[in-house]
Amino acid sequence: MFPMTMIVIEVEKTQNENTINLLRRFTKKMHGAKILNTVRGQKYTTRPESKLRKKRRVLKNLETTKKMDRLKKLGKIAVKN
Repeated sequence: MFPMTMIVIEVEKTQNENTINLLRRFTKKMHGAKILNTVRGQKYTTRPESKLRKKRRVLKNLETTKKMDRLKKLGKIAVKN
């Protein structure tokens, strides 16, 4: 995950305000700051694959194709035309 920046949203309750209106104001500020969208977007991000991991994957693929070619040549695996 990428580091998130802290966004502080403060909502103070006025004297004659009930809790429901306070929550409504808070959620409006949350939507205005687009905090939920950014958090939900970061939920599925993946970090880039390292060079070593890529290299190992390529080498493994080369090795398996070499094995398959050898088995095809020996007639152990049927070749599709």
